[in-house]
Amino acid sequence: MSLTGTPFLYTTIVLSVVALILPLTLWSRMRGPRPLRTAARVLMLLFTQGTAVALVFVLVNNQNNLYDNWADLFGTGNHVQQAADLGRDGTGGLALQRLPKVRQVFKPADGPGMRTAGGVRVTQLKGRVSGVNAEVYVWLPPQYNEPAYRNKKFPVVELLPGYPGSAKAWFGSLKAHEQLLPLMRGGQVAPFILVAPRTNLLAGVDTGCANIPGQVNADTWLSIDVPRMVRDNFRAQPAPQGWAVAGYSAGAHCAVKLAVAHPDRYRAAVSMSGYNDPIGERNSLASQNPALRAENNPYLLLRKAAVPPRVALYVSGESGDGYQAGMALESVAKAPTTVHVVFLPRSAGGHTMALWRPQVPAVFRWLTLQMGQNHARGEDRSLTSAPAGATPRSPSTAGSRRAALASGTSSPAGAARKR
Repeated sequence: MSLTGTPFLYTTIVLSVVALILPLTLWSRMRGPRPLRTAARVLMLLFTQGTAVALVFVLVNNQNNLYDNWADLFGTGNHVQQAADLGRDGTGGLALQRLPKVRQVFKPADGPGMRTAGGVRVTQLKGRVSGVNAEVYVWLPPQYNEPAYRNKKFPVVELLPGYPGSAKAWFGSLKAHEQLLPLMRGGQVAPFILVAPRTNLLAGVDTGCANIPGQVNADTWLSIDVPRMVRDNFRAQPAPQGWAVAGYSAGAHCAVKLAVAHPDRYRAAVSMSGYNDPIGERNSLASQNPALRAENNPYLLLRKAAVPPRVALYVSGESGDGYQAGMALESVAKAPTTVHVVFLPRSAGGHTMALWRPQVPAVFRWLTLQMGQNHARGEDRSLTSAPAGATPRSPSTAGSRRAALASGTSSPAGAARKR
């Protein structure tokens, strides 16, 4: 039974009600020796408290899509079949264009929000290059099956959750497809194909979207295997012009890193409340040694790039939670790299879905323009960051632990766990 499914929620509610009724009806009716009656009453109280805690967990989990199944919750899941050394480009020397097409079977996805706005479909993909075996969720825009668009190829955005986080989160918690459907129909946002691959690939750790021989090839999974599968099964535009990647929290870090490291695979990236230094997530495998940490820090990648990558970056965040990371990227970016930083005041929320959900329309308006999909009508309101006077347009470092995370100068001891 899925942790985010309606059946599990209803089961938890029923158990909570039963646990509340039992003491009320049986407390004074207990028979037998006093020690036995005392033990039975204690068990009923523990059962009541346990079901109450479980119900709260299920409600929070459904709201934020943190854990999709029991294996994710207990840290027993492993979606890596092999993790060979694939080299610096993550291909292992394979001629990717010569590989046979990947034909996948898709089925309707289960869970909150997965059947709305036309429905989300899911497939189990065995990555032939990465060695990862995991699920990938796909949502098609309303124009995809219209006769007028039967010969059209569509732009694609990969959606990455935080850590811990389910691949369903962009649909279940952020309701991206529900928000974008009317905007796509009205021409305010381009008709993007939305793709959400699993990013939690190993038990109890964040991969940092990195390739680590012998452990995981998360970068290759996200930037090679998943895009290739999408292009083989749907009318998707070629890379890099037709591809972008977006994420929040740990997924925001991944999005920017992937785009900066692979400008031949992505044209744009969106970071909501992200960080640059992988140590921003204390459980990240990408931070386990200095060399790996530097290789997966987009700030350092941009600063050291002999040829600036042709990518557009959208970075939003509050002071101390994403904003400084964006300003750091902007400070080292050179044309043709562009960085658009959006300051969010503290009143906008915190490091939660409530902060990221309202940003979805603005983010996709920005993507529409940056990826050359200008035939979509409407204003690009994403280019208006915060209300006048809400923010200084300079990096603020006073008292901010994550200011160090922005430039890659923090220490593990100062890192705060991020979702």
